[in-house]
Amino acid sequence: MDRLQGTDTRGSDTRGSGPHAAASLEADLLGLVEEARRQASQDPFRNPVLTVALAISRLFDRGEIDEDDLGGLFVRLRAEALEARAARLRAYLGLGSEPDSSAAIEAVAAAALGDPEMVFEAARTRVERTRFAAVFTAHPTFGMPKAVARLLAEAASEPDPAARQAPVAAAAALSARADPVITLNDEFDQARHAVQHGRAALDGLNEALLLAARERWPDRWSELVPKPVVIASWVGCDTDGRTDIGWWDTLRYRLESKRTQFDRVLAQLPDDPAAAPARRLAEEARAAVLRQLAVAPTLGDQPGLEAVHRFALALIIERDRAQTEAGPLLALLDRAITDAADDTARLKLCVLRAGCAAHGLQNGLPHFRLNASQVHNAVRRALDQDGDPTDPAQRRSHLASINALLDAVAAVPVDFGALAAERASAARLMMTIAQILKHVDGTHPVRFLIAETETGYTLLAALWLAQHFGIGDKVEITPLFETASALEQGVHVIEDALRSPHWRAYLKRTGRLVVQFGYSDSGRYVGQLAATFWIERLRFRITELMAAHDLTDIELVIFDTHGESIGRGAHPTSLADRLAYLAPDHARRRNREAGIRTSLESSFQGSDGYLMFGTRTLAEATVARIGEHIYSRLQPAPDPIYAEADFATEFFTGVRQDMETLVNDPGYAALLGTFGPNLIDRTGSRPVARQSDGGGPVAITHPRQMRAIPNNAILQQLGFLANSLHGVGRAAGRAPDLFVEMRERSERFARAFRLVQEATAVGDLDVLRAYIDTLDPSVWLERARRATRDGRREEIVAVAAALDRLNLAPHLRRLFGRLTRDHLMLHMVAPDLPGMTPRLALLHALRLALIHRIWFLAVHIPGFRPQNGITREMLIERILRLDVESCLKLLDDIFPVTPDPTLGLNFGEPAGPRDVGTYEAEHRTLFAPIRRLFVLVREISGMIQHEVGAFG
Repeated sequence: MDRLQGTDTRGSDTRGSGPHAAASLEADLLGLVEEARRQASQDPFRNPVLTVALAISRLFDRGEIDEDDLGGLFVRLRAEALEARAARLRAYLGLGSEPDSSAAIEAVAAAALGDPEMVFEAARTRVERTRFAAVFTAHPTFGMPKAVARLLAEAASEPDPAARQAPVAAAAALSARADPVITLNDEFDQARHAVQHGRAALDGLNEALLLAARERWPDRWSELVPKPVVIASWVGCDTDGRTDIGWWDTLRYRLESKRTQFDRVLAQLPDDPAAAPARRLAEEARAAVLRQLAVAPTLGDQPGLEAVHRFALALIIERDRAQTEAGPLLALLDRAITDAADDTARLKLCVLRAGCAAHGLQNGLPHFRLNASQVHNAVRRALDQDGDPTDPAQRRSHLASINALLDAVAAVPVDFGALAAERASAARLMMTIAQILKHVDGTHPVRFLIAETETGYTLLAALWLAQHFGIGDKVEITPLFETASALEQGVHVIEDALRSPHWRAYLKRTGRLVVQFGYSDSGRYVGQLAATFWIERLRFRITELMAAHDLTDIELVIFDTHGESIGRGAHPTSLADRLAYLAPDHARRRNREAGIRTSLESSFQGSDGYLMFGTRTLAEATVARIGEHIYSRLQPAPDPIYAEADFATEFFTGVRQDMETLVNDPGYAALLGTFGPNLIDRTGSRPVARQSDGGGPVAITHPRQMRAIPNNAILQQLGFLANSLHGVGRAAGRAPDLFVEMRERSERFARAFRLVQEATAVGDLDVLRAYIDTLDPSVWLERARRATRDGRREEIVAVAAALDRLNLAPHLRRLFGRLTRDHLMLHMVAPDLPGMTPRLALLHALRLALIHRIWFLAVHIPGFRPQNGITREMLIERILRLDVESCLKLLDDIFPVTPDPTLGLNFGEPAGPRDVGTYEAEHRTLFAPIRRLFVLVREISGMIQHEVGAFG
């Protein structure tokens, strides 16, 4: 430890290289973290994270560690983070030392069939109604490489800790950074990989149900077609906020899903003569689908009319051979079940039939999504009315106009030529769905999700589009309630739609009201803890509304979209807790008392969510937990939090008010926007960063300029999850005794509060303060006063001057005060909250030290004439904001390393002035080191993601 405190021991350094050297360095640095924290507990003006960062920087200066040492250290830190994450994932899914979840699946099957005296028809109703859908979503949440994700899933599947070492070691040897290129094809392939494991796990659940039924009803068990859980996906169908997905891409992905389904059918059909007709149909259909895929435009194509025409003809010509709905296949399976040679073959056929009945001719049911404004734009040309339908002053007139349109709507034919010519995105998407139902798979209705739904007009406009294109009864129109205003106004949106006889008739025909609750935007604007209250309250009000409109015979489908991060509303303790958190007993009881059947849906998002289906073992555990939830018995008495309605309302309203104030604080925008997405790699196929006219990142002036996922990811990377923490302290402080009582007595409240506990475990005000101090020129000037290394004082002063021009410190200081005051109040009422681990704190300190070294190098960039409006001062300021990659590209142009190719050539005139030299020295001593250091910065961001447990 002497060496870390500043004693020069280079002559006696015996650490050497290799794993023991990395272990020694890690032990030394973790010891420094512990010592810095101990000293900070006695010195309130000392920041332990900056203290460690400064010590690491001095080790670099003295040559006691170098980048090669960090390579070995990073392997160790990655291994420890991955090993811990694998263990957490096992615990999260309820996996212990048992090799598989077969016993749990059997218990679920017994519970699903009900009490022993239950008659067959009643049990049939219980297991043939779908009660849950696992929806595979994407977004830019592919924060870890595919190879690492698969190795991590393998490690988590091992009950023996010793057996996890090999996959963990293999993953630790790889970078923690996201794959450099992530296309929509990559996302679809990862989703399909997870869906395949999920479908296999569902087959296992259905088999257990059938076996349990065979024990009870040996003469009738094969009549059952169980489908309590299904799988869906919106990957390739989500066009909200993006224009890079062509309708041909969506059709190709649906054909790929169809091919995969036929692959499953052929693999599962038993070798029994009775199954031969079904096999012939599946083989012919698969071959036809492959011929259709052979002429499908590929991702990124902008196909000409000839290519579109060829694809359309293939879909039409092969249509009958490829099959367009599951009915014929199911009929052949029914016959095969009757004629099967024995119960072994019969069981396999029954399991296969269940999967096909639930999913049709698709590997996973499709969900389409777009924005409400796109729906409005598509209908505007048919609506004889100007203005904004979301304007309250025009609400009634727009509702009257759309109802008049629905009175006279007539279906028009849809062909691929019309689809190719259509320019309105919502109309084009609805036509795409019509063609999928007609030419790919029309077995089940298709989900049509609408983001930012804030008026009933949107639902009626979507209904008009569906009926206009002839698929009014084959589309499940679903509003997404996510923003603060949508959570408040959602019940009025539904009520306005229900006043329309067309909407009521549509619900009666389809038998389902589907609503979608979003946790990402609601959480970042009103706080995750408050979001759960407002979402649950909206659910209660929708239940009351359905009862008031005599719609209790309509099934209520609730799709909760979130990610695996607490920043996106996923419960951190266990999957069982997550399901109970999203669908609490009291809400389920309210639906049951109103006589309303409910079906739940939950998203599994990106590489983090797909981990839960990353292997057959993990998928089976996930399905077991889902089965336990949907067939669980409700608590006999209401949770105590519902008896304290005033406390709950005031508590969650207080959190919301403080969070809304924080979101509008200019310091919060500065916190999110200074480094912005530059701290993290691009983690998906959808573009996330806006650019300024000068080519650099836009200065964020409000969080709404940033998407929810990078918003959350940046908070995680800065070490303080404000969207899960802020406002809770002041809200709890208003009634501290009742707050403590609710934590102890209310399972619902305590479960919600565990999000706060998790946020404090991966966050630390000292870490946040270290980043804020790093952006404060006064802190750098204090450092300059004490600098002794040759040239360092000048570097520090130059950094301080550049930070002074950015003028971030005043806003950030006030923000830190706001966050600290609330956090202190939280710790007064909840002193048992966990803190950040030394390992995670070390990662932040290491990254700060590397950032500081980048800045020291940046101030040595030579002067140059302004290039495209970019001056040297502007370039340095952009590097301070970690816009390193684009700045290095500029520097490559400004300071070329190759000589001017025109040198020495005679152009027939006297030679004009030109640069005659190259800049090898600048590239070697400045630009290349900056590039290497920035790679290490991003690598640490990947490791922090593993420690936090999710991206965004």
